[in-house]
Amino acid sequence: MTYCVGMMLDAGLVLMSDTRTNSGVDNISTFRKMFSWNVPGERIITLMTAGNLATTQAVVTQLEERNKVPGDRHPSILEAPTMFQVAGEVGRLLRQVVEGPGALAEPGSGAKAEGPRFTASIIVAGQIRGMTPRLFLIYPEGNFIEATFDTPFFQIGETKYGRPILLRGYDRTMPFEDAVKLLMVSFDSTLAANLSVGLPLDLMVIARDRFTPLHHRRIGADDTYFRSISKGWGDALRRAFHSLPSYDLGTPMPLEQQVDEVEAAIPEILNQA
Repeated sequence: MTYCVGMMLDAGLVLMSDTRTNSGVDNISTFRKMFSWNVPGERIITLMTAGNLATTQAVVTQLEERNKVPGDRHPSILEAPTMFQVAGEVGRLLRQVVEGPGALAEPGSGAKAEGPRFTASIIVAGQIRGMTPRLFLIYPEGNFIEATFDTPFFQIGETKYGRPILLRGYDRTMPFEDAVKLLMVSFDSTLAANLSVGLPLDLMVIARDRFTPLHHRRIGADDTYFRSISKGWGDALRRAFHSLPSYDLGTPMPLEQQVDEVEAAIPEILNQA
């Protein structure tokens, strides 16, 4: 399993992914899940992947080959005129890899996908000059949705543990530094709850109208800031918990009273029906 988050802010985009893959507790490996391409002054495109490793590697490798020799391998995402078309091309390629040779056949042609479905999902983020930064979530079927400020972030992989803090802490106007802190808390919560997500983490910050990463680094287990966030968040949760009012076991639960009221109301409800 994996965990990746892409977040949209007024100032740009913040992306974070883990690097753990596993096929059982005795076979755990580290693989990069964040991939980025840019044309300085013109565009930056970043992908984060989750799901079957062979599937995601096949998609990324084909994108890499098209980008290196775009004249021989169309279409290249480095030549697409909009981020929407970039997302569409990544979606078509993902669907082709997931479903096999028949995936791109025309509807009604009789072609069928062969073999098992080794599914994956992808977050696509970036900006092309003259347009706004955009963020997409691509499903294994190749279709996709775009983030808005009503739905300002996407998660893929093991999403449930790190989601509550994102919902509570997100603010579209927050500076990049606060967004990174928020993502680190989200990842720390996930790491604590699920062994299939693990360090190191990859972090990228993409500022609006800057077509190279503003900040890009790998965060390991010995990272001082991440360790301080992990400890500080745990301590803060404990303080918040102990500050809540304690439950009084001496207070009787009015269960019998509730039952009596319900039973008394049943005849009136039946008469109204």
